[in-house]
Amino acid sequence: MNRFFVLAFIGLAACSPDDSDYVDVPLEVARPSNFPDFAYNFNANPPTEAGFELGKKIFYDGRLSSDATISCGFCHIQQHAFTHHGHSLSHGIDNAVGMRNTPAIQNMAFQNSFMWDGVSDNLDLQPIIPITSEIEMHGNFAAIVTMMQSDAQYRTMFKRAFPDAEIDTEHLLKALGQFMAMMQSSNSRFDKFRRNEGPGTLLNTEMAGYQSFQQKCGSCHATDLQTDNSFRNNGLSFNAQLGDFGRESVTGLASDRFKFRVPSLRNVEKTAPYMHDGRFYTLSSVLDHYASNMVDSPTLDPVLRQNGTIGIPLSDLEKSNIIAFLKTLTDEEFLTNPKFSEF
Repeated sequence: MNRFFVLAFIGLAACSPDDSDYVDVPLEVARPSNFPDFAYNFNANPPTEAGFELGKKIFYDGRLSSDATISCGFCHIQQHAFTHHGHSLSHGIDNAVGMRNTPAIQNMAFQNSFMWDGVSDNLDLQPIIPITSEIEMHGNFAAIVTMMQSDAQYRTMFKRAFPDAEIDTEHLLKALGQFMAMMQSSNSRFDKFRRNEGPGTLLNTEMAGYQSFQQKCGSCHATDLQTDNSFRNNGLSFNAQLGDFGRESVTGLASDRFKFRVPSLRNVEKTAPYMHDGRFYTLSSVLDHYASNMVDSPTLDPVLRQNGTIGIPLSDLEKSNIIAFLKTLTDEEFLTNPKFSEF
């Protein structure tokens, strides 16, 4: 059973010049009543004020990349739910272009695997992939640790967060893990409706869209997280230029060909473009795909093949209502919370 906590950020405590009397404070994170259980093991890496602040500094530090320009925050922009809004594919070092669209960072503590293909199953270790990728940050952990050891602010922040540890790769990753685990989006208008908090009402069009969504989309975009965390082939045409086979590249199983993570739809109004390769720039295009533009293949998800027909029947009115509902998932508090901001 998960413990229930109150989210508390009270800032770094004042300290003397030598920092000898600094006392770190544990951070408490709440599981919203309309959310499922946590997947992240908070006992293995308990978040603290100092650990969170260190993780945030690392997240926004371009010096993790080989040319000191690309930070995690470069591709994960807060006002767009920490996606690389407007870019179909993520950009990295030397303006290199990757193979996939940048996924959102939100509610990561409720996920049990990460990336579009689920190649990582540990939030604290997941940053190794983008940091070391030659087309993302192309960083070197030995060089990063040396940089931090020579930086007075990092020395102070590491001492506060991990007083009994050295500045090393393990603890910089733990700090990043604490920061990401605390990035919870749970205060959209839809959440307040679900928790019966005022103003907790949906307009008629939004309620109609919610009902259509539950009937026609909810089997994959399940729970109030709007994802079942599974990997599915949703009928996209194969992008031969990218040559991306999805989950198959991780498992080696032909049965996983063209399967990608079912993304959460929280803040989806702010995270265009959509799909693993960012091919759709509007929510209307996404719904048109499901209604009439799917491509059949042996691994197409069974829920998208009914009575010998592929796709999800959607009228124009249903599409309009569903989009109205999806916009209720926008959490302005999360998108503007200064605790997650660079400055």
